[in-house]
Amino acid sequence: MQNCQALETLFVQSKPGNRAVRFPVCDVPVDKPLDALFPSEHLAATDLPLPELAEIDIVRHFTNLAMLNMSVDTHFYPLGSCTMKYNPKRNEAFSSSPRLLGLHPYQPESAVQGQLEIFYELQQMLAEIAGLPAVSLQPAAGAHGELTALFVAERYFADHGEKRTTVLIPDGAHGTNPATAAFAGFKTVEIKSDADGLVDQADLASKLNDQTAVFMTTNPNTLGIFETNIRQICDAVHAVGALVYLDGANMNAIAGITRPGDFGVDMMHYNVHKTFSTPHGAGGPGAGPIAVRDFLSPYLPTPIVVKQGDGDRGVPAKLYRLETPPKTIGKVRTFFGSTAILNRAWFYLRTLGADGIRRMTENAVLNANYLLSLLKDAIDVPYGDRCMHEFVASAAMLKAERGITAMDIAKRLLDYGFHAPTVYFPLLVKEAMMIEPTETENKRTLDLFAESLKKILAEETQLLHDTPHSTITSRPDEVRAAKKPLLVAPLPLEED
Repeated sequence: MQNCQALETLFVQSKPGNRAVRFPVCDVPVDKPLDALFPSEHLAATDLPLPELAEIDIVRHFTNLAMLNMSVDTHFYPLGSCTMKYNPKRNEAFSSSPRLLGLHPYQPESAVQGQLEIFYELQQMLAEIAGLPAVSLQPAAGAHGELTALFVAERYFADHGEKRTTVLIPDGAHGTNPATAAFAGFKTVEIKSDADGLVDQADLASKLNDQTAVFMTTNPNTLGIFETNIRQICDAVHAVGALVYLDGANMNAIAGITRPGDFGVDMMHYNVHKTFSTPHGAGGPGAGPIAVRDFLSPYLPTPIVVKQGDGDRGVPAKLYRLETPPKTIGKVRTFFGSTAILNRAWFYLRTLGADGIRRMTENAVLNANYLLSLLKDAIDVPYGDRCMHEFVASAAMLKAERGITAMDIAKRLLDYGFHAPTVYFPLLVKEAMMIEPTETENKRTLDLFAESLKKILAEETQLLHDTPHSTITSRPDEVRAAKKPLLVAPLPLEED
């Protein structure tokens, strides 16, 4: 049974006189009124209309709200591209050590050698996985990593007397790519996909010129397909003096198996929550480290961590220090960045090791292909019988034949206890359903999901139009809510 109080705001639950904390009577003599101690312009005319509740009311309110949520800890979350994988509690325990949480950014380097060692090793591990020698841990998220790398590229070209204006982006790219390029001041040009869902090399060749600064690609792409011609694509971009940027959102499909630097990429970012199981940012703390080639390393943000010696006799006690690259673009984040998130990524990598990272990737690809094999005869999958870490199904035929949309299916999955996959992305596929099981799900969960989806596809059209049936809210009008939000004034409960 749903708790009705969870639906009421704290303001509605408020009752005058209720308190979570009651302070003792002030024992300090106050011989002057408040307006005599503070300028009147800094005093509110009335008390703030804050809710008045007991502590247990507050605890129950937020606990009940949390119980209404779906999360990776409670449900299968097959969000394609977003990669909602389980975050091991082991990582949480290690990163919550008081020896790490108690550090302060203003401590001298000599007092934080352990933390600097973690950062240094993380830089080295990320460089190895990318096949690119230089790493900055500063960016706050994937899109911020993209922006940072484009600033690095811009500074690199300026340093060589060039003003390149254009970034080329495939039509199946993540939405952040064109937005980031535009924010960085570049003109964006779209590159078409071919019939196989890969970069149309003829279209790319026709748009490459001496104004091209960067080609931004995602590999595997958003259809879950590996760009088989990536080496030729990189060679073509380099032939006009431009750089290749890899959106690392799908690195969990290739990490430990192939390295972007080895097939021609010059810059990339990591989404540590997607690849290394740190908590998903969702507007909170995040991290989007970038890796670049050696000739771009002088332009990286400051600071980076360098190792002063190998610990032999005669080396100063301070082995690790912060350094500013000689031609740095400057800071892109306060202090060093999201330290606790980066620590979780380090713990994850140290736990798995090189062999474990490869197995992680193999299992992610295996799970996606297993789920694809269960569903491909039940729902249309436009781009082939094989995929990498995710695949894109389409409800377009169902919509044409029975009026069933991707949104109908997504909403009905909530009734079966599954979070919906990503819908209506990528735009290349009509009525798209982008499904990614990740490596953390077992065979039983995937079997149940596939069985549930098949049952849904056999249900009556009208029943699907009215879903979900088990949630408090069924189908809010998201467009109207965004354009005309209904803001209810806080109203405390009336006296009994």
